[in-house]
Amino acid sequence: MRVIRACHEEGLGAVAVYSEPDRLAPHVRDADAAVLLGPAPSSESYLDIRKLITAAKDTGCQAVHPGYGFLSERAAFAEACAEAGLIFVGPPPLAIRAMGDKTEARRRMQAAGVPVVPGTTAPLHDPVEARREAKRLGYPVLLKAIAGGGGKGMRLVGNDSEVEGGFHAARREAQKAFGDGSLYVEKYLQRPRHIEIQILADHRGRIAALGERECSIQRRHQKLIEESPSVAVSPALRRRLSEAATAAAGAVGYVSAGTIEFLLTPSGEFYFLEMNTRIQVEHPVTEFVYGVDLVREQLRIAAGQPMRVHGAAGPGGQLHPRGHAIECRITAEDPFNNFLPATGVLQYLHVPSGPGTRWDGGIEAGNDVTLFYDPLLAKLIAWGETREIAIQRMRRALSELVIVGLATSQPFHLRVMDDAEFLKGDIDITYLERAGGRLLAAPPRGGVERALAVAAALVADERRGRTVGRSDGRTAGGAQSPWLQESRRLGLRDGPE
Repeated sequence: MRVIRACHEEGLGAVAVYSEPDRLAPHVRDADAAVLLGPAPSSESYLDIRKLITAAKDTGCQAVHPGYGFLSERAAFAEACAEAGLIFVGPPPLAIRAMGDKTEARRRMQAAGVPVVPGTTAPLHDPVEARREAKRLGYPVLLKAIAGGGGKGMRLVGNDSEVEGGFHAARREAQKAFGDGSLYVEKYLQRPRHIEIQILADHRGRIAALGERECSIQRRHQKLIEESPSVAVSPALRRRLSEAATAAAGAVGYVSAGTIEFLLTPSGEFYFLEMNTRIQVEHPVTEFVYGVDLVREQLRIAAGQPMRVHGAAGPGGQLHPRGHAIECRITAEDPFNNFLPATGVLQYLHVPSGPGTRWDGGIEAGNDVTLFYDPLLAKLIAWGETREIAIQRMRRALSELVIVGLATSQPFHLRVMDDAEFLKGDIDITYLERAGGRLLAAPPRGGVERALAVAAALVADERRGRTVGRSDGRTAGGAQSPWLQESRRLGLRDGPE
């Protein structure tokens, strides 16, 4: 949906592809044309390069935008597009391959003068070598997939006895996720922040850094909440991070949008982690704060045009952060049951709106949420003149959001917006480990049962043909909707969850 909108604003037609379970997804309807790829397994649909190329050629496409999943960071896909005479809306294959191989990326960053986390720059042969390198670096260490990302193929090892089991587990997971079980080892840093720099680069050799994003609130290395700018980054540090990021991009001949990820220690030192050679899920917070449409810039750069932004973020550059933005990833997971995936028919959806509020969603009422793909349903983004105002707006927007039919991460995000450590900005990648007890405790059973009863009343009302759940809480006839009346009677501040 995000890419389709950008195409239409640029005056371009958009062709969507879909698998059988996604036939009723909004992007299929909103595109100018849509092509069925195949059945649910991604290997037979979204990961089938031949089918994707055929779909593009048969519909007269000139370019392919890979989004931020599936084949978006596969050099082989970018090469296949070029061989078919199609423009790949992203970096050149050589850059994808260089940054996709984590040990090669580390070598290149060291050569470019970018600080990297201490570790190996070649694949490990076996657990014996892994143990030897771990002892050299000092425990704890991380065993990581060379072809990895998103926390896949990664194991934290605290002593000699954990190396062999962690090595084999990480290798199996990496082989399954990436088709490559190669691993390397790096030093595990204590309580760092996850800070990333958004970059744009065009074919004329210009590279711009668009400030940082704070992505430290994670679960199993999967990001849950992101914000820009970071409370831990001063203008001087932003300048240093931006310079390192542009050097990293320049070292691989990068073109298009990309992200350089760093770990920032409590003492202010930072180290290169990896590069995402695509648009990021969390790109809207940067768009809010820097006033740049990153996807439209991607399209312009792919068409051979110069990008419309220049310089580095911070003092002395041309880009300066304006206000503060926060993004919550709304996923089909139950936060009160170890984030287990949730499935079912999305029976009702009420999307928040208002000042400084943005909803990037790929769902609508009636959609069947399955286990076939990533649980991300939508992204809710809030902007404010200050971080405090952005948090207030996010809290209000989350309270307005109504999703009926399956469990989501929404109540978890609401709790975070009220958490004292988060409000102070006292976060790092261990935040959820420390705060999980208060953030993930199941709500009182009676409250859940009441909320479910209210939700059932809402769905029944909807099926009877009434207009309910408007932002003012009233039906078409002007009276307050019965579900809102009942939820308030039961003391549910935010209505049905």
